[in-house]
Amino acid sequence: MRTITGALMVSALLWPVAASSQSAMSVGKSPASHAGPYKILKTAKVGGDGGFDYISADVPDRLLLTPRSGQGGHLGVFNLDTLKQVADIPGLASGGAVVDPKSHHGFSNTKPVTMWDSQAFKIVKTIPVDGRPDDIEFDPGTERVWVLSHQPPYATIIDAASGTVASTLDLGGAPEQGANDGKGTLYVNISDKGTIAVVDLKSMTVKRHIDLSLSGASGSGLSLDAKNHILFAYYRQPNPHVVIINADSGAIITQLPTGAGVDTVAFNPKTMEAIATEGGDGTMTFIKEKSPTSFVVEQTLPTKAGARTMVLDDKTGHVFTQTLEYGPVPVDAPAPRPARGPAVPGSFTIIEVGK
Repeated sequence: MRTITGALMVSALLWPVAASSQSAMSVGKSPASHAGPYKILKTAKVGGDGGFDYISADVPDRLLLTPRSGQGGHLGVFNLDTLKQVADIPGLASGGAVVDPKSHHGFSNTKPVTMWDSQAFKIVKTIPVDGRPDDIEFDPGTERVWVLSHQPPYATIIDAASGTVASTLDLGGAPEQGANDGKGTLYVNISDKGTIAVVDLKSMTVKRHIDLSLSGASGSGLSLDAKNHILFAYYRQPNPHVVIINADSGAIITQLPTGAGVDTVAFNPKTMEAIATEGGDGTMTFIKEKSPTSFVVEQTLPTKAGARTMVLDDKTGHVFTQTLEYGPVPVDAPAPRPARGPAVPGSFTIIEVGK
C-alpha cells in the first residue's frame, strides 16, 4: 500500500513543475530527538520469523495486521492501542492483508488469495487469482477487496462477503498504492507509466488517466485529501519527491522533496497532513496543507532504517510503521553491495508515531 534524516523544519522547496509464529514482545518509549509536533511514542520488538511489506489496520475492531512473508511467514495480529499480540495465523505467509469489518472476513495477498476469519483467526478458503499480487485494498462502499498486481490482470476484485471474484481490470500498467475518496472513486498510482488511474469502484472501470510522466518515474505511494480533491503522488526518481495535483483537472499545484525510499503513505484529514514513510533514509515526512494551494514540509522525523510502510489510525491520529534490525554488510559481499546487511533474527519491531 505504499510514505524521512535529522528532524528539522523545512521551508517549501519547489521542484520544476511539468505540464499537465508468536514471540515475546518488549515495549519501550523512545525519547524525542527532533523539532516538530511528532515523535516516536512507542516501540514494540515483537520478533517472529519472515520478511515484511505492508502493514494495515482494522480500526473499528482495533487490530493491527503485520503480514510476514517468506520462510516462516505468518500473520501477526496486535491490539492497535496497546501493541500486545492478540492472535497469529501460522503458515499464512504474505506481504499484505485487509479486513472487512462488516463480514469479518480478512484477505491476504497470497497466490491464491487467502480468506480468513478476523474474529476466530482461522483460514476460511483460498481464491485463485492470476498475476502477481502486491498491494491489497478494501472499499467499504462496495464491500469489495481490490488485489493489485504488478502483472496482468493488474487488478482482481473480490466480493468480501462471499469471497468470490467479481471482476478483473486492466489499470493500464503496474499499480502501486491506491487512494479512495469514499464517494466511489479509487485513484491508483501506476508505477511504470507515471500516471494515475481514476477508477469507478461501482462499475469497476477505469474512467481516465492523469499523466504525470514528465514529473518523475518509479511512482510509489499515493494519498488523497478527499475534501479538497488534492492528490499526493510520490516518485523515487530522478530525486525523491511528491507531486501535488488537483484530482479533478490533473493540474500540478507544486512539488516538494521527500526522503529516499518512499513506499506507502496516507493523508490525515483532521490535521490536513500528508504522511510518508521512507525506508531508505529511515525517516517519516509530514507535509502540511495550509490551504488547497499552499503546502510546506512540516517535519522530517527519524524513525528506523527499513521502515518503509505505514498505516494511519484515523481514530487516534497515530501512525504505525515496522522494520527489522540489520547487521553489517559482509566485507565479501559482491558488487553492487547491498544497502544494509542481513536481518537480525527476532528483531522485527513495530513503531508508533504521534503527537
